[in-house]
Amino acid sequence: MTKAIHMMIRVLEEKRSVDFYSAAFGLEVADRFPFDDFTLVYLRSPDADFEIELTINHDRKQPYALGDAYGHVAFVVNDLDKEHTRFEAKGLKPNPVKEFFRGGSLMARFFFVQDPDGYKIEVLQKHGRYR
Repeated sequence: MTKAIHMMIRVLEEKRSVDFYSAAFGLEVADRFPFDDFTLVYLRSPDADFEIELTINHDRKQPYALGDAYGHVAFVVNDLDKEHTRFEAKGLKPNPVKEFFRGGSLMARFFFVQDPDGYKIEVLQKHGRYR
């Protein structure tokens, strides 16, 4: 059996990223492992095992070039409109809510937000295949 356990992103500033993911998604530091040249920080929701691994390279001063290959990570929420309002109130600058239809039926309601390093994050209304 295969189970996805984490995704890794490289970030410039640990505190800034930890604060963002805590404010936006309630993720908490599950583990933190400092090494000579880098630090690994694992963020997890109390409700799920999947983690985001932040890699902070100590000598890095310039933002990472994300290129055109990175897509996004997605989170599902029970009340998209409430979350969008909460993101706005926290100054997280979410994009407007969008609706995506297929065959005349609602497939998804969502918005995107960017973390401090420019990674795109999709926030989806729990619906259909998005559970």
